[in-house]
Amino acid sequence: MTADLEITRLRESGGKGYEKVFAFLRERLLAGSLRPGDRLIPERDLAAQLGVSRPILREALRALTVLGLVEIRDRVGTIVRRPDPSVLNDFFTFAFAQQSDVVDDVMQARIAIECQAVRLAAERATVSDFEKLQQALVRIAETIDDPDGGSVADFEFHRAVVNAGKSETLIVLHNSLSGILMRSHRGRRELLQVFESMKTYLIEDHRRIFDAIVGRDPEHAERVLREHFAIGDDFRRRAAIGESDVQSAS
Repeated sequence: MTADLEITRLRESGGKGYEKVFAFLRERLLAGSLRPGDRLIPERDLAAQLGVSRPILREALRALTVLGLVEIRDRVGTIVRRPDPSVLNDFFTFAFAQQSDVVDDVMQARIAIECQAVRLAAERATVSDFEKLQQALVRIAETIDDPDGGSVADFEFHRAVVNAGKSETLIVLHNSLSGILMRSHRGRRELLQVFESMKTYLIEDHRRIFDAIVGRDPEHAERVLREHFAIGDDFRRRAAIGESDVQSAS
């Protein structure tokens, strides 16, 4: 059973009511004076010490429940929860949904995340990680003619690479972009209808990434992954100008 926590009043210049409540929770989580499972003091006391009205406090706490930062329990009070990073996926998806060039911008973030992750994977991957990557490789080959299943298989392979890097921060960042990344993978799989030769590239190039990780060579692993991204971009460029394998062969 956790004890109620004493707090001090924030400065009156701390901003609007919402900002005061959010700042209170953020600062104490960072300082370690609040931890998951701790219970906040009663709403009346908290509102008084923060200098906000109780309705504003309640609205702010409800917003924090949506983010998964607190849980409001009847006859118990407000309990601090361990944040769920998965909510970032919905946030980024909604935030970027109406931006036409968002996939290209997110792709640059993806490259930065995965290139560091693949280096770490070459150093830290376990036998279990190798098995998951191999399973993903099989799925890529099995779904080569299925744009929907194939896009999922491609995403799962790259997520397995990031997970094998054992960096919680990179994993959270990659997962938070998963909704938009799936659009990118789906778009690349659709290129197979234009470029038949891309089927062999997809299978063999993912195998090269896997082999580089197994080879425990971080620099080689990053180089192979960057080449993988560059080749994919080249297919997209060729599709944009109306080129196809038939035209290339003529």
